[in-house]
This record gives sequence, structure tokens and C-alpha cells, in this order.
Amino acid sequence: MEAAEHHQAEREGADITASDMLVPEEESEIVNFYRDSTVFITGGTGFLGKLAVEKLLRTCEVAKIYILVRAKKGKDPQKRFEELFDDPSFEPLKRKDPTLLRKVETVNGDVSLPNLGMTEDDLELIKSEVDVVFHFAATVRFDEKLRTACNINVRAVRDLMRIAKDMKKLRALIHVSTAFSNCVHTTIEEKFYDPPITAEKLITLVDCLDDNKLDKITPTLLGDFPNTYAFTKCVAENVLKADGSNLPVGLYRPSIVIATVKEPVAGWINNIYGATGVLLGVAVGLLRVLHGKSSNHADMVPADYVINSVLAAAWEVATIKTINDNKEIQEKDSREEKFEKEMPIYNFVSTPEKPLTWDLFQVLSTKHCKQIPSEQCIWHSYFRMRENKWVYLVLVFLLHTVPAYIVDFMAFCIGKKPMMVKGYKKINKFADVLSYFCQRQWTFSNENVQSLWKRLKNKDQELFEFSMKRVDWDLYFYTYTRGGRVYVMKDPLDTIPKGKVKYWKLLFAHYTLVAILVAVFFKFFMVLFDVIF
Repeated sequence: MEAAEHHQAEREGADITASDMLVPEEESEIVNFYRDSTVFITGGTGFLGKLAVEKLLRTCEVAKIYILVRAKKGKDPQKRFEELFDDPSFEPLKRKDPTLLRKVETVNGDVSLPNLGMTEDDLELIKSEVDVVFHFAATVRFDEKLRTACNINVRAVRDLMRIAKDMKKLRALIHVSTAFSNCVHTTIEEKFYDPPITAEKLITLVDCLDDNKLDKITPTLLGDFPNTYAFTKCVAENVLKADGSNLPVGLYRPSIVIATVKEPVAGWINNIYGATGVLLGVAVGLLRVLHGKSSNHADMVPADYVINSVLAAAWEVATIKTINDNKEIQEKDSREEKFEKEMPIYNFVSTPEKPLTWDLFQVLSTKHCKQIPSEQCIWHSYFRMRENKWVYLVLVFLLHTVPAYIVDFMAFCIGKKPMMVKGYKKINKFADVLSYFCQRQWTFSNENVQSLWKRLKNKDQELFEFSMKRVDWDLYFYTYTRGGRVYVMKDPLDTIPKGKVKYWKLLFAHYTLVAILVAVFFKFFMVLFDVIF
């Protein structure tokens, strides 16, 4: 006792060392969750899939990642797998530790086929080893044929859920849908909505009808849905509700996904879907008018925030599953009802925390695109969004159709292949698809996402940042426009001086042409006035 009192007296004095003042570094619960895990990813060669693979390797200390790869455009799965790591998004990881890429293995398959096109051996491998699943694979073509859209977006989800029931180690499965899967409703909450048709009925219908009959009844099946993409995504969610109630499953709905904020490369984007197509189309002077209401919200989310929140969602789903398994629930029916009620649904959207309008989108994209003009510009950038349909159609004729025929006529005269008319047919089709989302506005709720963020420790908020409150849209568009120029247009920033020269030439040509046209119309009306009066 005396020795202890003496030691305590000494500790109260001057023998406190530097080590006594150090605060242990906070551990990441999410990294601990993924450490030594085996992950299966569908859509791993796509935009979000690549980011998920990279983030898991760079941050999460996983043991192995299996990605489902199919043959495409004459390339076998192994060739596509090897090319996956040539993408700029993997450069930071290669610099950090290229040996981490050895943790990724390919599984040959095709989500449009039964059981995702996997062999029996690969199926057994997935069932016995995998403990976390991310289902990114989908066809994102809005005008996809219903048969293809159903097979990829619905049947694959059903088959994956059946596989998941036999997975011995499964801790979490996240199905990535879209915030617009229930776009026929103006208010979209984090809950299930009744689909227009059940998944089984739709699959049966697709299997029974030939292409001609299916194409004829597609408009009737779609009803108020704008396209087969949103329609099949809605139906697929019904699969999760029906088959996932007793599994550790989460439903994740991102809105329009655009370039990264900072990870793994700031402004990285590799496609021209949705808003990015608008931004680049306007930047090069091809897209000049869009049917929509500029004051409506343009709900967009950065891709790296999507991936960070997806990884955090899987961690939370596994946590909820563990909590529920430890509860004493007597009746089977009430147990399944409990699981269904608590199946997490995440609306990852920007409007509730950091709203962005189409008008602000236009202002910021124009501001930053003007700073980095490209030599690839076709004409001076001029863009207007019009709410009135008839005004829009007139402007399409004047600003798209007429210039296209003039340019093609000139090309024909000098012996070059006419391309503009054909090109503008695709541009106008793209614009028509987007117009549905530009004309309408939705009220999204995302309490589950906000709660998930608040639940994270400081360390996890640092490693897996996804709070939209932290986004500065002006700073974001600075990197977004540059990323589109470099990664999509393949135009490096060192060509900006030449781009500026072309910008001023096109600006002069644009307003010279406008002045000539105004003069011609003025002269025409003066002559007409003289003839009449």
C-alpha cells in the first residue's frame, strides 16, 4: 500500500512524459469492416464500378475483389480486365502500391444471361467466398429495347438475389438503382413504391412475346414512365422488397452522377451521359437549345461521393443485420416484417442539402468553360433553355437543323462527307430524352443518408466524405469542366492558348453571321412593307 501511494505521489509530479500526452489515432470502423473481406462487384468495368474497385483497394484493405466481366466489342473478358487498370483513375493507386491490383480477379459472365452468365464453378466460388456484394451493372440507355432492359435491369437483380440466399458469408449486398426509378411521383422518399408490374410478370411477358409484339405494347406498359430505363429500375426494386426481406440488403438511389470532386483524380469523368453531355455539347458549340425550365432543380451528385456513401451504406446494412439477428423475435412473419420495414433505402441526392438549378448549372459551366476553350470547338457557344415547347421546336429548327443542312451542303460542294444532319439527329434525340427531367421537379428526402453521415466517426468522415453540404458548386465546376475537357474530349490543358485563339475567331464569326442575318431579315421586311403599303 505504501509503495502504491509513493508511486502515485511521483506520478502527480514531474515524471509525465510525451507519450502520456499523445491521443491514440481514431480507427476507421468502415476500414475495419472491409479489412480482409472478399467483395463481388458487377459493373466493375463501368464508371462507378471502376471507382469502387479503386477505392476498396486504396483505402479498405480488402483481401480480394471479384469483378464480373463480359466480352464486348470484339474483346474477350480477360482483355477488357487488363485494360481496366489503364484508366487514369487508377494512376494514384499505381503510384501508391501497384501490387494491390493483384487482389482483383475477373469472373466471366454477362448480366443479361441467367445467373449472370456465370459457370457453375464460378457460382460456387462466389457463394462460398464472398461476403460483400455491390450490384452496379445496368443498361443506362434510356431508349433501350424493353427485352434488353428487362434482362439486364430486372432479371439480373432477381438472379443475384437468388444467388445471395446461398452465400454462406454474406454480410451486405447493395443494389444501385436511381433516384428517378419512381419519377412518376413528384415526392420521392426513402421507401418502396408500388411498381407498375411485378418483376416475375414482366420477365414472363418478355419471355413469351417476340420482339415485334413486345415493341408494340411497350408504350402501354411504360404508362407514365418516360423510358425503359426508369421503368425497369422501378420494377427491379420490387425484387428487393419481395426477396430481400431476410437478407442483409440495401437499396441505393443516386441522382444524376457527374465527375468526381477529388478522388481518385479531381474532375474525373469517362462518359457523356446526362448532364456531362449537356456541358460538353454546349462547350463545343453543338448543343444550343434544350427543352426545360431553368429554375427547376438539377439534382446532381459527384461520383466519388457516390462511391464513398455506397461503401458506408454496406457497412451500415451489415450493422443493422447484426443488430436484428440478435433480437428475440418469436414469430417468423413478424421477423420478416421487421426486416422489410428496416431494409435501408438511401436516396443520395443534392437538393435537400445543396440545391443546384439548371440556370446555375448553365451559369457555372459557361463561366468555367470560357476559361479553358478547346480547339475542338465547332462553333461559338450559345445556349438557351426554353420552357415553351413551340418556342423550343422553332429554335431547334433555326439553331440545329438549318445550320446542319448548310454545313453539309458546303461539305458536299468541296467533296467531303456530309455529317452534321446525321449528327444533329442524335443530338436532338439526346436532348428529347433529357427534356423530361429538365421540365419536371421532384421533392427528394434523404434522411437515411444524412443520418448515415452523422453516424460516422471523424476518421470515417475524412476517409469516406459524402456530405453534400460540403460541396461548393463554383469550385466544383472549376474541376468538372477541366475534367470533361481532359478525360472525355482527350484535350490536354496545354492546348488552351490555341483554344483561346479559336474561341475569338469563332466569336467574331458568330456575331458577324448574326449581324448579316439581322440585316437580311430587316431588308426582307422593309421590302415586304413597301410591297404591302
